Amino acid sequence: MLDSYNREITYLRISVTDKCNLRCRYCMPEEGIIRRNHRDFLSFEQIRDIVQAGAALGIRKIRFTGGEPLVKKGITDLVKMVRAVPGIEHLGMTTNGILLPRYIDALKAAGLSSINISMDTLDPERYTAITRGGLLKDVLAGIDAALTGRLHVKINMVVLEDTTPEDIDRIKSFCLDRDIKLQFIGQYSLFEEKRDEHTFDRPPDCRKCNRIRLLADGTLKPCLHSDTEIPVDFTGIAGSIREAILSKPVRGCSCTNRNMVEIGG
Repeated sequence: MLDSYNREITYLRISVTDKCNLRCRYCMPEEGIIRRNHRDFLSFEQIRDIVQAGAALGIRKIRFTGGEPLVKKGITDLVKMVRAVPGIEHLGMTTNGILLPRYIDALKAAGLSSINISMDTLDPERYTAITRGGLLKDVLAGIDAALTGRLHVKINMVVLEDTTPEDIDRIKSFCLDRDIKLQFIGQYSLFEEKRDEHTFDRPPDCRKCNRIRLLADGTLKPCLHSDTEIPVDFTGIAGSIREAILSKPVRGCSCTNRNMVEIGG
């Protein structure tokens, strides 16, 4: 389906939870987030139904995000359910990698196509500082597990204000040695107006944006950098998706009603 600016929307990013086992300083507020009940989030069946409606409108790619998707109980069952939806050609996941050694075999068996793993530095102390307590060895074990599982792996590196050229060069070499694609993400704030410079791979150029987002609470978000949201009407899911697609702005501005951990980037 085309949006109002003739962009074809083929990509749905789904935040399955706003919970996370890390506290990355650019994603999670230092004070944490308000804990919500299980009933506040979509069921797996509801997510599948939304994906089915989206596929009928031209959605071909799905990515599970969080928070951290692997802390969602039963996540491999959801992967299997969504992978079985006719029309879905690619099913990816963005994760911090910490729990991958536990889940990688089940994820592959369920039909996951690819994994993006977040790692912003190879300095153990800096990694712990950025994640507010995480251990670099855990994400490295997750990367090894993903490679052993023979899934397509990409590393997401957020380039922070204090990232050094040495940080970048070390991760470049790490990925080159393992034949892993590296994606650079420029640090940004949802609360500030989106910048149109495209020094990094992400955020993408608004003119080429092909995605909408589904949040864990059942809200469709047409644009990451916008306060516009459309609650899914389960009596007419396709209509909600159409409204979200047609509500995409020509370019992002700012988002003041959500934290990054709720949207998944």
